[in-house]
Amino acid sequence: MIKLFGSGGPDHPMADAKAAKRILDELPAQDSIKALEELAEWHESVSLAEGFRPEQRIQLLMKLDDTAQGRVKELTRDYLAPGRQSRFQENRLWSVVHGYWRQAGLAFARCVDLFVQGARGAEGAKSLLPQLLVRCLRALAQQIKWMHLRYGPYDTAVWGVLNRVYGYAEARGLAQGRAEGESTPQFEFLRGLMFSASSPEGLLPAEIELAEQVIAQFAPRFALAPTAGADLPYWTDLQQPMAPLRAVRPPQAAAGLRYFGAGAALGDVQALAERIRVTAAVPSSLKLGAPGDADEVFEVLEHLVLYWSSQPPERKHQRHGVKSRLNVTNGLQGVLDTLGVSTSLSFDGSSTESWIVENVSAGGFGAVVSQLKGDWLRVGALVAMQPEGGSNWVIGLVRRINRIAGQQARVGIQTLSRSPAVSQFAISGSRGGNGEPGVLLKGADPAASAEVQIALRPGVFAPGQNLEASRDGRQYVYLPTGFGERGEDYEIGRFRELLREA
Repeated sequence: MIKLFGSGGPDHPMADAKAAKRILDELPAQDSIKALEELAEWHESVSLAEGFRPEQRIQLLMKLDDTAQGRVKELTRDYLAPGRQSRFQENRLWSVVHGYWRQAGLAFARCVDLFVQGARGAEGAKSLLPQLLVRCLRALAQQIKWMHLRYGPYDTAVWGVLNRVYGYAEARGLAQGRAEGESTPQFEFLRGLMFSASSPEGLLPAEIELAEQVIAQFAPRFALAPTAGADLPYWTDLQQPMAPLRAVRPPQAAAGLRYFGAGAALGDVQALAERIRVTAAVPSSLKLGAPGDADEVFEVLEHLVLYWSSQPPERKHQRHGVKSRLNVTNGLQGVLDTLGVSTSLSFDGSSTESWIVENVSAGGFGAVVSQLKGDWLRVGALVAMQPEGGSNWVIGLVRRINRIAGQQARVGIQTLSRSPAVSQFAISGSRGGNGEPGVLLKGADPAASAEVQIALRPGVFAPGQNLEASRDGRQYVYLPTGFGERGEDYEIGRFRELLREA
């Protein structure tokens, strides 16, 4: 028998049903943070205290979890709200919700351990076991999701518990036992596996939440098997504390190996993405926690299709390992100040960071941030980068973040332009003023295409309106062809550049 957790503690104030109801009724009604903190503490207390019959303990933990869900949803909405919060408030929300799922997962796992050990009275509560397994696996998977919402660091011990709990469900023949409506332990396990396999570190927090909702909806269509298959591109080992891996090469044979993939859900999501692309609307059949923007939903579905495919995403450019310093400034205003004032190495140090480049390619950089400054570093952040010793600035977007520990992180940056230029852009035909400052982003080979990108403040670029700019004594007209990227402080439009004849 595998012992997951121990137990012990004094007589408990929730041992009486009336007392438990009174305690839950007295939770702060107007302070969800405080209420969820108290519920997390009760999970720990109830799961460790002596004197509970297994059935009583499990039922009480489920009651705590039911009581918590409204607060979890509220605080999750607050955390993902479009407006940027203070770093203190963001960290507090993250700590409270992640802390709740951590304590809930541990509490449910301790109850599963009662069955694993054959504790006295456990078999008398076996009718609750399928529901307990679902709750346990769901809480552990939510804890993993919240680690990804902050881009790490990731605790592999959580995967160890998740894998062992599901392994026990299989051993008891309960992996497909329905509980919690239509859910099963296998559905919840696959939700966690497919979420991790979907490269959430390359998504914005709101996109991570959206991807998780889509995954939850399609979990019954995912596939899981003990042997490899062409449509099972990922694997895990139920006996190891490991996150799932893509089966690039066969792992060493082991009894706990499980291969998995999107199964029939891949075709469903591809069809759904195509429908949204054509109609520009999110169908009601896709049940999301909140109405989704069609463009955002489409991009998330495209991301999922890419990583659910049996073939791994191909790199467009070969990487080369290097070790060098990279000066970095962030945000549209930081980019404008950097390009507009100087292209030398005369920094005041207030807004420029020094990162260590690990690898480079024609498409971007991989870098290590040894000390995060402020709270600006997020997927989609606009950055200007200058290799140490160089004189030119490169403009890019943060595409991937993986927090290592403390204030350290690994970052992937996509290069947008190696020859950016600041200009004043005005709407064609407008009168007065000097236009709006923006950054002209030409590709690596400006002569190869007449299409360019322009980064401007949000709301400046209007589809269908031409822009004009003067540069090097010449007049240019920019015909819009579509939107590129959007961030908190910028929008990037795509344009066809035309030189106006004198």
